[in-house]
Amino acid sequence: MNRESTMQNIIRYNPFIDLYKLMFMKIHFLFFILLAILDISAQSQQIKLFSGKITNDRSVPVAGSAVYLLNTNEGAISDEQGNFSFKNLLAGKYVMQVSAVGYATIYKDIVIGGSTIESLNIQLIDAGQQLDAVLVTAQKTEEFLQKIPFSITAISARQVQQYRLWNSEGLTAIVPNLYSSNSGDDRNVTSIRGITTTSYDPAVAAYIDGVNQFGLDTYIAMLFDVERIEILRGPQGTLYGRNAMGGVINIITKQPGNTTNGFAEINIGNYNQQRYSIGLRTPLVKNKLFLGVSGVYDKRNGYYTNQFNNADFDKQNNFTGNYYLKYTANAKWSFNLNVKHNNNRNNGAFPLVNMFAADPFDPPFVVNQDATAKMIDNTFNSSFTVKYAGKSFNFSSQTAYQSNRRYYNKPLDGDFSPIDGITIINNYGGEWNKVKVLTQEFKFSSPAATSSSLRWTAGSYLFRQDNPVKQAIHFGKDAALVGAPDIDFSTINSTKGKSSGIAFFGQATYAITDKLDIIGGLRYDYEKKKYNVLGEYQKDPDPNPLFETRPDTSASANFSAFSPKLGLAYKLAANTNLFATYSRGYRTGGLTQLSSDPSQPPLYPYKPEYSNNIEAGIKNNLFNSRLRLNIAVFLTHVTDAQVPTLVLPDAITVTRNAGKLTSKGIELEMAATPVKGLQADYNFGYTDAVYKNLKLSQNGSAVDLDGKKQIFTPAVTSMLALQYGVDLGTKQPLKLVVRGEWAYLGKQYFDLSNTISQKGYSLLNTRFGISSKQAELMFWIRNAGDKKYIAYAYDFGAVHLGNPKTYGVTLTKHF
Repeated sequence: MNRESTMQNIIRYNPFIDLYKLMFMKIHFLFFILLAILDISAQSQQIKLFSGKITNDRSVPVAGSAVYLLNTNEGAISDEQGNFSFKNLLAGKYVMQVSAVGYATIYKDIVIGGSTIESLNIQLIDAGQQLDAVLVTAQKTEEFLQKIPFSITAISARQVQQYRLWNSEGLTAIVPNLYSSNSGDDRNVTSIRGITTTSYDPAVAAYIDGVNQFGLDTYIAMLFDVERIEILRGPQGTLYGRNAMGGVINIITKQPGNTTNGFAEINIGNYNQQRYSIGLRTPLVKNKLFLGVSGVYDKRNGYYTNQFNNADFDKQNNFTGNYYLKYTANAKWSFNLNVKHNNNRNNGAFPLVNMFAADPFDPPFVVNQDATAKMIDNTFNSSFTVKYAGKSFNFSSQTAYQSNRRYYNKPLDGDFSPIDGITIINNYGGEWNKVKVLTQEFKFSSPAATSSSLRWTAGSYLFRQDNPVKQAIHFGKDAALVGAPDIDFSTINSTKGKSSGIAFFGQATYAITDKLDIIGGLRYDYEKKKYNVLGEYQKDPDPNPLFETRPDTSASANFSAFSPKLGLAYKLAANTNLFATYSRGYRTGGLTQLSSDPSQPPLYPYKPEYSNNIEAGIKNNLFNSRLRLNIAVFLTHVTDAQVPTLVLPDAITVTRNAGKLTSKGIELEMAATPVKGLQADYNFGYTDAVYKNLKLSQNGSAVDLDGKKQIFTPAVTSMLALQYGVDLGTKQPLKLVVRGEWAYLGKQYFDLSNTISQKGYSLLNTRFGISSKQAELMFWIRNAGDKKYIAYAYDFGAVHLGNPKTYGVTLTKHF
């Protein structure tokens, strides 16, 4: 039976963009661009050679230094005498990055004119005496951190290792006003500045190697072989579009080049923690074809014990891979094929305790569930990227495909108790509960070699998502204890969701004077969604549904938004920059799924959520790059706030537009090397996020929640990290390294009524051991004080605790 609801029967679903049309458009579009570029490039003026020499502060040549011209395909490695060279460069202004192991990364503004030979001498300083100049791609072009006119945190590969970041959840407090956690299923809920993820449409967008991780299903949170992580705070709608209201987490992994290098790492810890990772990057054909392969296998016993069978409850193992094949045709064209996968097995994905029925802290890390199942979670991401670096503009095209299938091998406990009350079943074959997403981005930007006062980026973004969900709620022999009218029956809900959309975006920066820049941008997003829902009733032991509880019904809705940005950047001094920006954020609307609760009708449309954000700040590089100090203040107003209601036992979030939110706060980031070998980092954030208008229906009556605090938003985040390294004076240079971290998170709430909360708490981490340029042996302790705290909770009282004290040893070898 196939009926359309009365409300929606005049809206007929026509897919906004078809896969074959998309590929057809892409091929012809690229062909057109290729002809235009060839026509322009024929007129390019080139010089013969640009060369230089790299030494340290003792005038000793630094061999193996990596030299790269930003926003080009041009790179070089210094020889034994520290010499490097580039051939056939276009005349113009460039930004050059120079990095080497053991030295602080620097950048140089260079001008290449009409001479036939130009040369430059570069001096590198020991990493223990100077901070790195940090490269970011926050505005979809390569720039340096301190020049970006908004708040952004950048975490280098070295810092990823120092913080022992294995999962993006670990970014909590390292980034001011960022909090991330999950219920035990590794679907991280992330909030920035009081803008939090409350459904499968995130409020904080995640990108890995330029690919938008479209939703919580297809996002790979495992971190390994990372080049850097960029966290953009505040709405980023102009360049990143839908679901970037709170900000963007941009993860960049290491890519292969002209030198063969790699690593191998072993981690052993308590709870039978084992983590093995390996990576290799090498040229297959020098200057042309490059291969990168890396993988990590991770396993541990459960933190929780199940009283029902006296066994580890959340025992899990995980294998993740990342594979690159890169081809550089010439200095202008490059092609990159990337494949990633994550295969997770979790024996007890929801270690939850109902705090209204039992004390989750007495004893801690104990559950009592009769239905134990393994969550099988397979994620696949792939992308193909084409880049062109030309005289008049740069161009890139990225086509990406993502999929995720997540299911339970047996019925999963849905009442979180030892009774045979409710279980969840979702293993209905490979075509169900498998999300598939296709995305395409075309992007143009100003060229690397330019003398123009105008720098710009423009492009388009297209997507299509297919999300078929089928899930049964089974009521067992004890169903009467949970209020069910019968026993031994199931309600089966099926939802086939499809969405597609297109966006056009542009942003430009114009240098009014040598000190003052103006920034402007605009994005238009259009999206269409369609859901088909079917409800069925099945009585044990008959495997076939007995009758339909909801006939096959469909509905569709479409949403659109303009996201503007306007800002000013002022160079107060050589190493001090001021900025002020206005930006608008946008989180897409949608349709509710079918649930077992008759009071929550399916296919109910909810509108997009919008935010208006004002931000001002100052960025400083002081004392010859020994101190970096950034301060920002922000004010955000959210309208049509999407407020979630969790429907049990389905674990489906029903969303309504029910209020207005105001969030304001301040942030501070400090990094320093006060003396040789001592590294100090301090990050602080304060957020006051309050609902100014929030009226909900609870238990059949209206509830006024005006003045309540936002959920998943600690009032304060604070992280102090101190690390000291001292040379041991051995023939082979060795360092003794000692590191300590103190994190503090202020009081936060987990439900809109503000009845479930966690008061402020501190966490202590340490790391110490021996380090050299090629190897490292480190001992580590996480949550050294074994603090017990609520990390995640549902509004009905199910609580998940933060990780207990863990400790172990890491052996790393670089080659």
